Amino acid sequence: MRQEHLIAAQTLCTHYNIEISFVATLNQMGLIQIEIIEQEQFINQEQIGNLEKIIRLYNELHVNLEGIDVVLNLLNKEKELKNEVTSLKNRLRLYEND
Repeated sequence: MRQEHLIAAQTLCTHYNIEISFVATLNQMGLIQIEIIEQEQFINQEQIGNLEKIIRLYNELHVNLEGIDVVLNLLNKEKELKNEVTSLKNRLRLYEND
């Protein structure tokens, strides 16, 4: 993984006004992944969207971490099902055009 795509976890904690222990807990639960380089924790910038979603669920909707895990799993499943429906519609169009 290239280091320019990594953001220091402490920087994100300051920006989003969250505790580093919250980020560590998210990592332990597998909701985000932390990279450790030279004793410092980093988060890949591709995970920032998920982190923001988790923070909103936790702070604004008061969903506990287990609930957040369930919500994220359901959202991922929904995304997979939408992709499958799109794929099936595309295959169906091939047969309709014949």
